[in-house]
Amino acid sequence: MAVERMAVVGAGQMGTGIAQVGARAGLEVVLADATPEQARAGVERMAAGLAKVVEKGKMAPEERSALLARVKPAAALADCAAAQLLVEAIAEDEERKRELFRRLDAILAQDAILASNTSSISITTLAACVRRPERVLGMHFMNPPPVMELLEIVRGLQTSDATHEAALELARRFGKVAVTSRDRPGFVVNRVLVPFLNEACFALEEGLASAEEIDAAVRLGLRHPMGPLALADLVGLDTLLAIAEVLHRQLGEDKYRPAPILRQYVAAGWLGRKARRGFYRYD
Repeated sequence: MAVERMAVVGAGQMGTGIAQVGARAGLEVVLADATPEQARAGVERMAAGLAKVVEKGKMAPEERSALLARVKPAAALADCAAAQLLVEAIAEDEERKRELFRRLDAILAQDAILASNTSSISITTLAACVRRPERVLGMHFMNPPPVMELLEIVRGLQTSDATHEAALELARRFGKVAVTSRDRPGFVVNRVLVPFLNEACFALEEGLASAEEIDAAVRLGLRHPMGPLALADLVGLDTLLAIAEVLHRQLGEDKYRPAPILRQYVAAGWLGRKARRGFYRYD
């Protein structure tokens, strides 16, 4: 089946970025969220971001207009019913995702692919909520989706070979490099990344060095483009905490235990860039 219609549920930064990737690949995209206002706001953010790309000379105005014409905000979840590929990109909360999957299962066509952008939650568990679990898999885009090259494909226990092959073909169409992971906590990227970011939190809490010094040491000493604490702010400290908790709970090893300072910052509402304060201030 050639995919021409795509829907994304979740109009935050990740969902909007995924919708942009689909539209740039020539797909007709519906962007949905809990309310029509949130969906429209996501499309507006996309338009504003693309305007900046045009200003920098990296996209022609005509290309921007054509791309935006392929993205429509949903008035209700039912507007996603015609999608041949639906990507879920809501908050990293297993019960919310399971409930959304059950609702989507009732409206999507039998041959539609249902993908989750989850960075840690079991695809096998999510697939068990629907009538056609063989059509479910993980499509974990990196942040920001329009820029990052990697697409992590996650096969649940039930995912069929045909669904996996379709996802690999979509990755090529999106201009991404696909890596397939087994359905294990954190998959590939976050299994490696989250302990690294968490250890930087422990180092800061212990007073090993300041946030700026920890980040500078990693950037200059390891040739990383961004320090771990700045990256944690970009990811969202609430998201980082949620993934660390999944790893700790499901793998049962102390090395995945979230740093207390990470819990404190989340409790304070200091969630990183999206809250204008995390390990750094973003005024």
